[in-house]
Amino acid sequence: MTAGADPLARLRDAAARRAGAGLRRTLRPRPRPDGLTDLASNDYLGLAGDRRLAEGAVAAARAWGTGSTGSRLVTGTTELHAELDRRLAAFTGSAAGLVFSSGFLANLGAVTALAGPGTLVVSDQVNHASIVDACRLSRARVAIVPHRDTAAVEQALAEREEDDALVVTDAVFSVDGDLAPLAALHAAVRAHGALLVIDEAHALGVVGDGGRGAAHAAGLAGEPDVVLTLTLSKSLGSQGGAVLGAPEVIDTLVDTGRSFIFDTGLNPPAAGAALAALDVLEAEPGLPGRARERAARLADLAAGSGLETTDPAAAVVPVFLGEPHAAVRAAAICAEHGLRVGCFRPPSVPKGRACLRLTARATLDEADLTRLRTALADVASSTARSLHT
Repeated sequence: MTAGADPLARLRDAAARRAGAGLRRTLRPRPRPDGLTDLASNDYLGLAGDRRLAEGAVAAARAWGTGSTGSRLVTGTTELHAELDRRLAAFTGSAAGLVFSSGFLANLGAVTALAGPGTLVVSDQVNHASIVDACRLSRARVAIVPHRDTAAVEQALAEREEDDALVVTDAVFSVDGDLAPLAALHAAVRAHGALLVIDEAHALGVVGDGGRGAAHAAGLAGEPDVVLTLTLSKSLGSQGGAVLGAPEVIDTLVDTGRSFIFDTGLNPPAAGAALAALDVLEAEPGLPGRARERAARLADLAAGSGLETTDPAAAVVPVFLGEPHAAVRAAAICAEHGLRVGCFRPPSVPKGRACLRLTARATLDEADLTRLRTALADVASSTARSLHT
């Protein structure tokens, strides 16, 4: 850089280019209450504002304080954390568990600790960014395979030169809302001596018997070559993440998982809220089914308006609009109808696949759905995206 040059000029220029492409992001602090019906958050069971979770968080704060005070290997593991490790493993049918301070860090920890130089990692092309970053940081050779393409996974495993391999996939994909072919992927890893890492972030609490997740529903619970990662910040209405699997997997993470070893442990109130959420799920096993039913209703409303959508496997319902400006306009139309919706644009989705992401909640009522029907009809008309024309 020449003397006197402005080091921030390139950042302003890049921001201007993003604005022209409809890709600028804006933080919008929401008041409470703000009068909008929530169809954007990951609070699939409506537990984030549940009094029982708040009481669980308060009780944990009073007993253990507001912070964990250190990494889990120093002072950051309380009896509460150990209980949450056990309860998450038991709920999903896993042998053991380990709680992290976020789901993102759980994915980083699992992939980087279980893979490395001399390992092949096979990753679905639309996996979450936390998995993408974990693959990059693992220093393993990474093979990106087409979405839900089990044959490509099997070919990558069969042709590898590395002794060790890892297949990693979202259980429910975070934008399209479809389900990974977990049974077929497990058959492939077992045939080729690999491990299968499944991110249950959008499946836990929604998919399977009592919301025990997609792996449990696929009959893979407790299999020694299956590793689960998850977040506590979606269906469980709290904060944090976890890795679940065989004791050997958990021991490896405690010994070598950098995002576990060098990170401050999850704060006790979040652990207390997550434990309370598990209590609610066990007491009300019908909640996951209600979330899935509401998701099917959302998809029906979108399709009925002539908008492109998918058949949801869990609570995520995309409405594809093409270009970023169309998605931004559609989100604004929904806000005019009193609805908060997700607006996803590149790089969160591929070019040409900008969309609204509607998320179902078990507590949505008929008035909410009626408003959405009207809003989506206006979206189809205003953006000229109706498949009926």
